[in-house]
Amino acid sequence: MSSEAADHEARWLTPGVAGVGAASFFSDAGHEMATSVLPTFLGSTLGAGAGALGAIEGVSDALIGLSKLAGGPLSNDPARRGRLASGGYLLTALATATIGLTTAVWQVAILRALAWMSRGIRSPARDTLLISLVPRTAYGRASGLERAGDNAGAIVGPLMAAALVGVVGVRNVILLAFIPSIFAVVGISFAAREARRSLAVPTGRRTLTFNLRELREAGLLHAFVPVALFELGNVATTLLILRATDLLHVSGRSLTAATSVAILLYAAHNAAATVAALFGGRLIDRSSPRRVFTIGAAVYVAAYVVFAWQQHSVLVLLGAFVLAGVGIGCAETAESTMVAMMLPDRLRGNGFGVLGLVQSVGDLGASLVVGILWTVVSPVLAFGYAGAWMLASVLSLLGRFGRPRPVVPAAV
Repeated sequence: MSSEAADHEARWLTPGVAGVGAASFFSDAGHEMATSVLPTFLGSTLGAGAGALGAIEGVSDALIGLSKLAGGPLSNDPARRGRLASGGYLLTALATATIGLTTAVWQVAILRALAWMSRGIRSPARDTLLISLVPRTAYGRASGLERAGDNAGAIVGPLMAAALVGVVGVRNVILLAFIPSIFAVVGISFAAREARRSLAVPTGRRTLTFNLRELREAGLLHAFVPVALFELGNVATTLLILRATDLLHVSGRSLTAATSVAILLYAAHNAAATVAALFGGRLIDRSSPRRVFTIGAAVYVAAYVVFAWQQHSVLVLLGAFVLAGVGIGCAETAESTMVAMMLPDRLRGNGFGVLGLVQSVGDLGASLVVGILWTVVSPVLAFGYAGAWMLASVLSLLGRFGRPRPVVPAAV
């Protein structure tokens, strides 16, 4: 590689971009620390049951999608997005750690909802901030780095919780989640400062509007068709863990042992997603988000076929978790990059907000329907249903249905 090519390769990975990646890593590590012990905290400490946990998580997941939509217009203003991202990370850290001080279930519910709303509002600001720091030729790699940081944090957080819970107790693990989370605030604040230095910020504030007409004219809503189909099959990873636990709870293996193995398989899923996001981002910059998204959806179909299969091999289930990790790592990176490439800076916040809403609503619907089919009929039908949506997404991309029109982004 020539020195000129090497300089071009390294130019996109600035300290600001690294700051965004670090923010995603540390923030996810912090909230995964708290999330991994939350069921035990609610059950053993506060005396709540599975119903309370389900209600808290369901409401929080719904709020994050609405918050992402609301955060879109706010993040369109370059003068505002840095403060919005930093404030969102800080409020998420405070709300999550404060759960460790609660003495009633309703207090947990309020703080969890506040933390998830803060995550939702900050997300479009973080994504628009990241894209403002890199040239168009590196959008995929930058998005891949951010997604890789998020997935890597999902590995480290539960491992930290597992190591600490026997030493300091459940309540203190939640309180200690503030430590990695505050590093996330530092990382995103550093990135915001670099963005202010490198970006000519226009005077005056931009109008707060969803700009749906302009998004439709840019072809984004049409391009979201395969994304929506994908998300309608994108079930919560807790269901994958539950499926693995059920399949492994055989031949004298205890439920505790089966659960432990399933959690390790989940760690492999997140590791695969981390690697796939990095390599998927590079492939996007060399080809297109469409190709990488198609790979992600197709790999997910294969993963769901394995999860539907009634077998009990750890190695086979490891393959299924790795396939699902590769699928989500490629798909999420491609979705973010697609929005960045199709829209100018003044509309990107809106695009990321709508994307967040589509992801949240689709994922919630997928998990609810799959859970019902699993309970009423069988897990085989449930994963077959999810796989059918993924297959529909692949077919929509291979055919004319859902094909985005080529758009040249307008000037900032």
